Order: sequence, then C-alpha cells, then structure tokens
Amino acid sequence: MTDISTSSLKRLSILGKNNFLRYSRYIALGLVANVGLWGMALFYLKVTPPVYVSKWAMIMPGNGLGVNVSLADIGQTSASSSSPFGGSSMDPRANYQFILTDESLLEIAAESQKIPLSKFGKPKVKLVDNTSIMEMEIGARTPEQARENATAVIEALQSRLNLLRAEEIDKRGENNDVTLKDARDKLQFAQKKLSDYKASSGLSSSNQVGELSTNIETLRKQKAEIFAQKEQISSRFQELSDSLGMTVPEVADAFVLHADRQFLQNSKDYTEANTTLTVMQTKWGINHPLVVKEAARQQSARDAMIERASAILRKEVTPKYIEHIVLGENSGSSRENLFRDLIGFRVDQQGAIAQNEALQAQIFQLEDRLQSLVQKQVALENLQREVQIAEAVFASTLAKINLAKSDIFTAYPLIQLLSKPSLPEKKSAPQPTVVFIGTGVGSILVTTGLVMLWWRKEIKSKIVLSKNKPVEVAQ
Repeated sequence: MTDISTSSLKRLSILGKNNFLRYSRYIALGLVANVGLWGMALFYLKVTPPVYVSKWAMIMPGNGLGVNVSLADIGQTSASSSSPFGGSSMDPRANYQFILTDESLLEIAAESQKIPLSKFGKPKVKLVDNTSIMEMEIGARTPEQARENATAVIEALQSRLNLLRAEEIDKRGENNDVTLKDARDKLQFAQKKLSDYKASSGLSSSNQVGELSTNIETLRKQKAEIFAQKEQISSRFQELSDSLGMTVPEVADAFVLHADRQFLQNSKDYTEANTTLTVMQTKWGINHPLVVKEAARQQSARDAMIERASAILRKEVTPKYIEHIVLGENSGSSRENLFRDLIGFRVDQQGAIAQNEALQAQIFQLEDRLQSLVQKQVALENLQREVQIAEAVFASTLAKINLAKSDIFTAYPLIQLLSKPSLPEKKSAPQPTVVFIGTGVGSILVTTGLVMLWWRKEIKSKIVLSKNKPVEVAQ
C-alpha cells in the first residue's frame, strides 16, 4: 500500500512539471505569434507608401444617328447608325473595358506622364448595370499624380478610339470604292448606250414625238382653214363667173390671153381703133376717107388680135369669142374691174389649192416620220429608264458613302466624360483602421487556436491519469 502511494506521488510530481513546461511553451508561442503579427502590421503601415485613388465616370449615348437625303428627279437615300445597345448579346462597354486595361494603351498613358508602366498602375473599370455608364478609378502616390494619370488614361483612350475609327473607315472605304466604281461603270455604260441610240435613230428625246404630233395637228388645222378659204374663194369665183356669163374654160382662156403682153397690146389697139371709128362715123359717112382708113386700122387690129389669140390658145377663135372673153359686148370700167376681180379670185383659188396640197403632202410626210419615231420611242424610253436607274444607284451609293464617312461612331460608339477625374483628399491605402482591425482579429484567432490546442492536450492528459489511478481493495 505504501509503495503504491509513493509511486503515485512521483507520477503526480512528474505530471505537474510537464504541465508547467507545456503552459510556458504555449504562452511563449502565443506571445511570439501576437508580437510577430502586430509587428508585421506596424511594419506594413510604416513601409507601405500611401495610395490615392482618382475616380471618374464615362457615358455612352444610346441614340443612333439617322439621315435622309432627297435627290431631285432621281430618288432618295438614307443612312443610319444603330444604337450601340441595340443587341442583347453584346455590350460595347465590355470592349471599352478591355481597351482601358490593355497594356498598349497603358504604355501610351504612362509614356505621356513619363512614368514606368510598372509604377503607373492599372485602372479598375466597373460597368453600372442597366445604364450606359462606366465607373473607373486609378491609384497613385499623390492626389495630383492620381488625377493626372486618370487624365492620361482618358486621352489615351480617345486617341486609341480615333485611331481604330480611322482604320475602320479606311477598310470600309476600300469596299466602298469598289462599289462606287461598279455603279459609275454601269452609269457610263447606260449613258453610252443612250447616246449611241440617239445618234443612230435621230430621236434625241421623247418630247420629239409629242412636238411632232402637235405640229401635225397644227398643220391639219391650217389645212382645214386653207380648205375653207379655198371653198370660199371658189364660191365667189363661180358667182362672179356666172354674173359675167363666162364658163370656167372661157375664164381659163381669158387668164391665158390676159397674161400675154402682145395680145393685150393688140386688144388695146383694137379698142382705140374701135373708139375712134365710132366717133368718126358720127361726123362723116362710111365712105369718108378717114372713116375708111380707121375701119381698115380696126380690121387690122382685130385680125392681129384673133391671130394672136389663136396662136396662144392653140385653137380657132372668132371675133365674137374674143370680144366675149376679153371685154364682152359692153366694155367699160365696171366690167374691167369685175374681170380683174375674177382674175384675182382665180389666182387666190389656185394658190389655196396649191397650199392645201402642200400641207397635205407635209402632213403625210410627218405622219410617216411620227410612226417611225413612235416605234423608236419605246427603245429610247427603256434606255432612258436604265440611265435613270443607274443615276439613282450611283447617286444613292455616293450619298451613302459620304454619309458613312461622316458617321465615324458606327463600330466604336461615341463616349463622353460624365464626371471629371477627382482629386482625392484622403489616401485609399494603407488604412490603419482596417489594418488594426484585421491584425486584432488575427491575434484573437491565433490566441484562440493556441488555447484550444492546450485545452485539448489537458483533457487528454486527465483521461490518461484516470485510467492509471490505482484501485483500493477493501479489507
């Protein structure tokens, strides 16, 4: 019994010493861990340089540009750039986010600030949901440097976008040049076909057919007027001819004789001799020498007149017929005037007939030409329509190309500065409060872990001792 108690005491003594050493080890380990943790925190706060963050925001307008151009007598064309947010599968802000964080752009910004790229920093971009706004920030050692870096990033972005837009327009222009050349060639080909057809057909415009039709109608109207005038003259001529007791053939013979100067002179001599003889017969008898002489002169003039009339008319004529068609039985100024009017009517009638025939021949000629031009007009209108279509296509293509060149925001939408880069008043890092809170939480976690580890071994030791405790035997 005594031996057992002594042995137990020795074991308890050894266990107490071990617990003291273990307590000391855990306490020392906890102190070292906490001192190291707080030492690193203080060292971080002392060594880490301050960081100031400049923030700014940019917005992308969402409305597309639309332009309509009307081309007189040709048609109209329109050009439009759709909204950059028209599709649900792509957000152009994501493209700009990639460009903003691209190394090549940051190199340009850093070079403008004469700062190495490693010290320039990388901007952070946040896309605000359900808006077209992008929020950005970048850090630097001083507030002024942060704002200057932000401004450099904005300028580098605009420069890169302008370069990309110019390249996109140049590449698009290559295709546009091919399209424009094809449209120009088609227009020139259509114009050449039209000019060649005009030269070969003699039809220069569709208006010629209308003008020719108008001319034909005008000639028909003139012909109707001339015909009415001819009928009127013929009616007057017939009335006067009837009043003079002369038929149309007699009037025709009278026209022929009246036009001959020699016959008119013979007729004049006969008239004068006849007048003188009549006067002499009232004074002297028929056997008077002067009367006989004048009668011989009268007979000679009559014979000459009949002979000339027979030669002109190419037929036998009698003195009575001559007197009838020239002066008639009752010669005098009134009958001569009527005869003169009759001659005038006959001339006017012949002129009207000739004019009517000439108009009719001209109408026939123009109608033949009209029929030929009408057949050619169809081909001319088809060629003109081809030229108009080619002109419309060319003008529309040219207008679209010019409008497309003016719209440089199709592939890379316009972006505007919504808020300028800020000048930070407080540093963003390091923040002592955050560091101290984090270090405190770490210290608590380390201490708690060590305590739980110590407690686990303490419980385990008690369990071992309870198993090795001697059992007393009752006497």
